[in-house]
Amino acid sequence: MNTLFLDAAFSKQTERPPVWMMRQAGRFMPEYWEIKNKYSFLEMCKTPEIAADVTMLPVDLLGIDAAILFSDILVTGEAMGGDLSFTQGVGPKYANPVRTLKDVDALEVDVLDKLQYVADAIKVIQQRLNGSIPLIGFAGAPFTVMSYLVEGGSSKDFKLTKLLMHNQPEVAHKLLAKIAKVTADYLNLQIAAGVNAIQIFDSWALALSWNDYQEFSHRYIQEIIANLNRKDIPVISFCKGSSVFAPIMAEAKPDVISVDWNADLLNIKNSLPAGIAVQGNMDPHILYADKPVIKKEILRLFERMRGQDGFIFNLGHGIMPDIPFDNVKYAVEVIKDFKY
Repeated sequence: MNTLFLDAAFSKQTERPPVWMMRQAGRFMPEYWEIKNKYSFLEMCKTPEIAADVTMLPVDLLGIDAAILFSDILVTGEAMGGDLSFTQGVGPKYANPVRTLKDVDALEVDVLDKLQYVADAIKVIQQRLNGSIPLIGFAGAPFTVMSYLVEGGSSKDFKLTKLLMHNQPEVAHKLLAKIAKVTADYLNLQIAAGVNAIQIFDSWALALSWNDYQEFSHRYIQEIIANLNRKDIPVISFCKGSSVFAPIMAEAKPDVISVDWNADLLNIKNSLPAGIAVQGNMDPHILYADKPVIKKEILRLFERMRGQDGFIFNLGHGIMPDIPFDNVKYAVEVIKDFKY
């Protein structure tokens, strides 16, 4: 296996930074749309062979150093009882939002049988990868999953979520505790099925104040990480807001903190305890730019991180769907040509 990614995640010396990108198996690839036009998004997630096909696209077409399971952070909420759908141009919706204690009490926590399709997909993907590169599994962090369950879908201001947190904190905590239990079980299911690393996505943590992040997000991520069967499995913690929250995130003892593009990556690395790697943190908008600009920005980041153990190249968030595929491929080539 090309262990470059795993070595960097465990803060070992590598000859160059490994590369993978959030949303690398996605809508910027024509080959993705060939599949997507035949199936609904949830069909793609729930059919192991199709999930494997999509997972393998960036492996075959980009030559990245780690694959990430094709799935969605909201499948845990669906397994617990959320009526989940995805509509083109609208995004995810839960038709039965969770807003009262009664709603929270109705959610199930023993739901691994409903997520078995993910374990099945992991086994198919690992057969396809055949030991070539590591496979990353993932789940949504409790606060982010809660926000979708409470709002009933995406939100710009998280008003209903914050009202629940502030007016009925005991209800919010009961909901978060249930999601955290399911999430830890779900990630351990993925580990048992054969993933080589785990990433926890707290996509909307940036909506939270410092104190609210500590109370309503961090403590549950800490609990999840503490309950993982993580022997030889690096754990990556990502949130939009990691440039602010990194000092707290480190307390949960992840192996890697994935950093958004609002901070200097070396400054973040130097502020973290020894042995915690960093992942990131190029602004994905740079991939819209001309190729000389892309190369300049990648090399600038690499020169900044020169001599550092524990650095994985990634974007500060996911690839946008209209970024030119050729630009992404070029970025990967620049990275793979680099030597410390």
